[in-house]
Amino acid sequence: MPWKPAVPSQLQRENDALKTTIVCLRRELENKRGYAGRLEYLLHQRTETIDQLHGTINRLREQNRRLDAEADRSAEMVQLRLAPVP
Repeated sequence: MPWKPAVPSQLQRENDALKTTIVCLRRELENKRGYAGRLEYLLHQRTETIDQLHGTINRLREQNRRLDAEADRSAEMVQLRLAPVP
């Protein structure tokens, strides 16, 4: 005698549909977690780059301040040498 599979009941069909939905939702959640992890990594990299650039800007500002002061001193020395002796 051949074996006949049982006809699934409405409850069994609903159960199967819900299992499929759960699998799909888990996969979607996994994808979103991966996406969020990548965004966090990129944000970390961006923050580090910004911090490095701020450090470079501060170093260049200090260098410009020192060069301006040196230029002012040099200009004063040139003015003193070019000034007529009374």
